[in-house]
Amino acid sequence: MALIVQKYGGTSVGSVERIQNVARRVAQYHREGHRVVVVVSAMSGETNRLVALTQALSENPDPREVDQVIATGEQVTIGLLAIALQEIGVPAKSFTGWQVPIHTDSAHTKARILSIEREAIERELDAGKVVIVAGFQGIDVEGDVTTLGRGGSDTTAVAVAAALQADECQIYTDVDGVYTTDPRIVPEARKLDCITFEEMLEMASMGSKVLQIRSVEFAGKYKVKLRVLSSFEEGGEGTLITVEEGQSMEQPIISGIAFNRDEAKVTLLGVPDKPGVAYQILGPIAEANIDVDMIVQNVGHDGTTDFSFTVSKNDLKKALGILEEVKRALGARAVEGDRSVCKVSIVGVGMRSHPGVAAKMFKVLADEGINIQMISTSEIKISVVIDEKYLELAVRALHKAFDLDAPQE
Repeated sequence: MALIVQKYGGTSVGSVERIQNVARRVAQYHREGHRVVVVVSAMSGETNRLVALTQALSENPDPREVDQVIATGEQVTIGLLAIALQEIGVPAKSFTGWQVPIHTDSAHTKARILSIEREAIERELDAGKVVIVAGFQGIDVEGDVTTLGRGGSDTTAVAVAAALQADECQIYTDVDGVYTTDPRIVPEARKLDCITFEEMLEMASMGSKVLQIRSVEFAGKYKVKLRVLSSFEEGGEGTLITVEEGQSMEQPIISGIAFNRDEAKVTLLGVPDKPGVAYQILGPIAEANIDVDMIVQNVGHDGTTDFSFTVSKNDLKKALGILEEVKRALGARAVEGDRSVCKVSIVGVGMRSHPGVAAKMFKVLADEGINIQMISTSEIKISVVIDEKYLELAVRALHKAFDLDAPQE
């Protein structure tokens, strides 16, 4: 008898029929004697609908009140799934994030989990019930409802699994595992049987939508056994995300190609080239809770330089407003924003032992006539910012060049 945490995303619970399908799957595990905790997202499209309602009333709605609104999506789903399970003879009880409770900080719409109280969940499991927990939400020290940001249900599931010391955390989604890249762009993309936490962390941070980055961080930190599976296919092993590197004699150089369309580039032109300028630029950005990704500072000329970085497209307007103030304070020449960029990344632990990977990547892009605007590297990944219109061409070319089209041995 194992303790299993299962997470079902919005498409998996997108209709009454799909909720009933999830209930039947959960019931099978319960009848086999497993203790089951289920974390669910809002029904597909519901969070977008709720966000749109808040924006119809205000261009900049109060984040606390936004959380009050959008947290209701998951509350609907947990109640419906509990009813569906009870209808087929499986005892079940649902909990919102604040009923567990899941404690978070107070960064509304982008909150982080601080701790999870396990007593209420364990009490219901001991009573033989399936416990259903609302993903994406928690409660802060002031007693206010908080939400964790897009994809936050993955983080909830992994955090609950860590708190309960579950045997496995299963992430059910609309794909049957982690692929070498998005099959909608590269039909030849293949499913990976296994990928390391390190690689998955890079894939998630570089734009892969299979798992939210914080969920992978949690899983790696607390050694939670994580598996990605399909909600719509019976059987199948999915993709195991593990601490161990591949068992093959020779680790593939590249495990996957990730990309992110949600990128915007901000450039501050004519910045004084002196110590402390980077902090003067990025400090106010950080204080506004805006995540910065890639950063490039050009070589100084005539005492000034240009400073560029990328942010989420949704944060571009706010970032530009902040930088107008910074521009005046620094005496910089101008502020520019560009929404027409994207990020493409190659990821693989095999890069550590194979020199020349970056050169090969750059040659492939050059051969396709694709200009690189920014570059960022780590031990196991190389990312470039390019014009968004070249995204699909770049992904296909790189996928083929690094032999990811080939069948897995």
